Amino acid sequence: MAAMDDEKLPSESRGKPIRCRAAVSRKPGEPLVIEEIMVAPPMPHEVRIRIICTSLCHTDLSFWKMKDFPAIFPRILGHEAIGVVESVGEDVNEVTEGDTVIPTFVSECGECADCKSTRSNLCAKFPRPSNFMPRYGTSRFTDLSGEVLYHFLSVSSFTEYTVVDIAHITKIDTAIPPSRACLLSCGVSTGVGAAWRTAKVEKGSTVAIFGLGSIGLAVAEGARLCGAARIIGVDVNRDKFEIGKKFGLTDFVDPANCENNSVSEVIKEMTGGGADYCFECVGLISLMQEAYACCRKGWGKTVVLGMDKPGLQVTLPSLDIILGKTLTGSLFGGLKPKSDIAVLINRYKDKELQLDEFVTHEIRFEEINKAFDLLIEGKCLRCVIYMTNE
Repeated sequence: MAAMDDEKLPSESRGKPIRCRAAVSRKPGEPLVIEEIMVAPPMPHEVRIRIICTSLCHTDLSFWKMKDFPAIFPRILGHEAIGVVESVGEDVNEVTEGDTVIPTFVSECGECADCKSTRSNLCAKFPRPSNFMPRYGTSRFTDLSGEVLYHFLSVSSFTEYTVVDIAHITKIDTAIPPSRACLLSCGVSTGVGAAWRTAKVEKGSTVAIFGLGSIGLAVAEGARLCGAARIIGVDVNRDKFEIGKKFGLTDFVDPANCENNSVSEVIKEMTGGGADYCFECVGLISLMQEAYACCRKGWGKTVVLGMDKPGLQVTLPSLDIILGKTLTGSLFGGLKPKSDIAVLINRYKDKELQLDEFVTHEIRFEEINKAFDLLIEGKCLRCVIYMTNE
């Protein structure tokens, strides 16, 4: 049965397995294999989604290359996407067939103390993304030989159809183009949210951003929206400065051109004592420490968005802590998906939030391995992958 051609497909397929195409990661670092798979119907509290388009994030790239745990194969990667509800399981009341939705790796059950609190976006009921469906510990994917295919970050969007728990689903306004809305499923939301929700960047403040990939540039966009007066980008690629100017960058520091000074010394001199807010967007312990070193004493705040290898520790001078400098982390920018994504969509509709500028490439699903090449070569911010040729 063709997965995308029939308007009556939802009513015909409800409660039945769907045969469709998926890009399966079978071995670390090897090209994804586009093959037909079976997608089981949703269980209670689950939603089966027809993916409209998806985009490639560095997290997908990291897990695709990873050889040791938590890597697991065969697996369907992808976690930044938008789709249409094909069918729902029992006890799903938030969405219905035909709704446009964004899946997110961050959950929001709406019932636990954390979800009810305004101080956190970390759901206690489903605390971390899973290789299986979170309530049942089983997969909804099998290949045509019956082998189980593992889920990825509770989303798995490199497939024409996926199944996602309702706690990871947000219904959205259809006025925003799907190719732009999918960016709010992870990357842009993470960066903008880190400036807006986590750091609460103040108008007229000074911001320093370490790493100007798509996440770092999204932080710049968030800082711009918050009214930061000065946004300093730190990166080894000078071309990122011209790109970053679109998102509000006012200054640029190349670590290779700091002569005998550290980056933190350069930034403290530039800002007269240190930046008000610093963001680490690469995932290196050394950069986390450097970002903390260049934030201002008394009220400087450093926000870490990148993650280094598990078990590594950050070392900080105790005196800096006593003098009021803070270090904190940010997952999904501190956003609560079911409420904050709608805010970002409205800001895009009002021509305040920039999304178009993040999309540097658009390709067909059949070319998905090209997206990996572009990201590895550093030639794209976000590559949007369309599931059909329509």
